[in-house]
Amino acid sequence: MASLAHAQPAPVAAGPAMRPLDRTVAILALLLLAAAALYAGNVVSLKNGALVLVGSLLGVALYHAAFGFTGGWRAFVTERRSASLRAQFLLLALATVLMVPVIAWGEVLGRPVNGFTTPIGIPLVAGAFLFGLGMQLGGGCGSGTLFTVGGGSARMLVTLLAFIAGSMLGVAHAPAWNSLPNLGSFSLWQQFGVLPTLVLSLAALGGLAYLAARAEQRRTGKLAPLGWSGGATPRLLTGPWPLLWGAVALALLSLLTLLVAGHPWGITGAFALWGAKGLAALGVDVAAWDSWSGAGARAQLEGSLFAHPISAMDIGLILGAMIAASLAGRFGPKVDLRLGSLAAAVLGGLLMGYGARMSSGCNIGALLGGIASGSLHGWIWFAMAFLGSLVGIRLRPLFRLNG
Repeated sequence: MASLAHAQPAPVAAGPAMRPLDRTVAILALLLLAAAALYAGNVVSLKNGALVLVGSLLGVALYHAAFGFTGGWRAFVTERRSASLRAQFLLLALATVLMVPVIAWGEVLGRPVNGFTTPIGIPLVAGAFLFGLGMQLGGGCGSGTLFTVGGGSARMLVTLLAFIAGSMLGVAHAPAWNSLPNLGSFSLWQQFGVLPTLVLSLAALGGLAYLAARAEQRRTGKLAPLGWSGGATPRLLTGPWPLLWGAVALALLSLLTLLVAGHPWGITGAFALWGAKGLAALGVDVAAWDSWSGAGARAQLEGSLFAHPISAMDIGLILGAMIAASLAGRFGPKVDLRLGSLAAAVLGGLLMGYGARMSSGCNIGALLGGIASGSLHGWIWFAMAFLGSLVGIRLRPLFRLNG
């Protein structure tokens, strides 16, 4: 996610009016969000209109809690600060408890509900590693890239464009990767049952959180809290939010996504579609590619961006982050035009896009969605992406990246 470990947005003093820029952005983002939700709801389906709104709530939660995977992993590796990492484990635990029983049940109100499972093989392992490496160079992951773009970061816009380009490369090479042998998918709840899966998952996440906390205490002599620590007073609309609020909100919204969409929250599945539509607009015959030759894929190419559930949520997420940033008094172009920084943004985005398509997701779809679906691939993705991040952290000084 975003490059900050958990740098809380500066609090907005109670009373003073919003800056003109923030007021303008807030009104514009709210109007765009309303238009997007109404368009998706009327032209596509009520479900997709609702997903635009769910995405916007995710954007608000991500921004106000500064909920970052990328910076959180780096803060732990370099300084043994574990607050963001422990908040991620809490999010995974809550989402698993909420979602695995629903996925195992298989339907909600007569509508099918499915989890995310991915075959275990070379594409999963290599793709997750590349994604983790790219996270640290690009400065954000799937969701982090989107919410920081919504907050006004020009550098992260570069990362997003490269992310989309990398996704297109990944789609182009998908037939070759998919032809490799694999061990098949492995669902923990199907093999062991729901209750044992919950117990195993919570034990593993609790153990990792304990080890992270111990490492922080040994290095710093104290443990940063996940809740309010007596600093800036948390405010629901203007932020900042404690990490605890972010973890709980994201877990509940992940469950809401499952109930509305019929599948877990995803991010990067839409990037290939965005790229394909962009190339098609430039005259490239994307429909001739093997990956876009099927009837369903062709329908996506010819349809609205809002017809793709994940795309609808991504658009809502960006707009939600814009609203949150403007309400917090922090929206504004954040430009880092140093050559090394831009080169890292491009390379990181390409690696993340390609790695996400190889491994069928990012820190949201593969890690959160996988573990909360009770799928073994989510745990493997996490391990390999963390290893990739270790390499990425070592490479950051080559691009003169701070932190």
